Amino acid sequence: MKKQRVIGMFDSGVGGLTVMKEILERLLDVRIVYFGDTARVPYGNRSREELVRFGEEIVTFLIGQGAEVIVVACNTSSATALPLLRDRFDVPMIGMVEPGARLAVEKTIAGRIGLIATETTVRSKAYASAVSRALAKGCLPEDSTLREAWQHGEQPITLSKAQGCPLFVPLIEAGLANSVEARGIARTYLAPLHAAGVDTLILGCTHYPFLEPVIREILGEDVLIVDPALAVVKELEILLQHLDEWERVGLIGSEATAPVKRQWRARYYVSGDPELFKQVGNTLLQEPIDHVEQIIMGE
Repeated sequence: MKKQRVIGMFDSGVGGLTVMKEILERLLDVRIVYFGDTARVPYGNRSREELVRFGEEIVTFLIGQGAEVIVVACNTSSATALPLLRDRFDVPMIGMVEPGARLAVEKTIAGRIGLIATETTVRSKAYASAVSRALAKGCLPEDSTLREAWQHGEQPITLSKAQGCPLFVPLIEAGLANSVEARGIARTYLAPLHAAGVDTLILGCTHYPFLEPVIREILGEDVLIVDPALAVVKELEILLQHLDEWERVGLIGSEATAPVKRQWRARYYVSGDPELFKQVGNTLLQEPIDHVEQIIMGE
């Protein structure tokens, strides 16, 4: 019987559920322990020091729950805290930025990539750097015309416009993603991206897929929306295959698992209000969230 690996995931709130949804639908042999830091949401205005401290607390908790891999399902933490978290914990970690940048490079058809994210993520310039690294490592557009133009130095591929959207996360956490207020705010945030002529837009916060219908309505069909979650699932799948192989050849230890008829698939923990998390989360996931446990983290 194939081992069901335990994946630990965390975000500032419900946003990471958009990543979790993709993982559960595509990887059937995993279980997920999810932590939403809803008492300290939003992360977008937090300092790097705070984000590292929050990450250390949450990763320690997730490892204590049996997590073998950590998915940092928060772009702000991925852009700022992830390098230090990788240094401090002996467990594989996957963030959002590098997979998202690679996917955007692959999907752009004009080389003008846009980004919406928290202000901290925008200020970090992590996505701009990740796009450059992806190209330097050989990641190329699927569009043959753009690929050839870029290879001949005739057409740049860059993150041409990044827009901070500080009000998006509070709206989504309050369950207002489809409200009139959300549409008005989205039009304001998206106007500079439209003016910049971006052809591909990275959703640089895991909360933002809740707003994808609104964003599509405003930008139209000519702009391709890139959700980094899809690329994260692929990276996670490859990592899990490596873990299986490393166990087979004895490079890492393996714990025997007793066969059971049915394993749990997801457990949910939050630092804030469990009922509000459940209410908003159930608008996204196909399988309802029945139980959410509150865990108080140190401030």
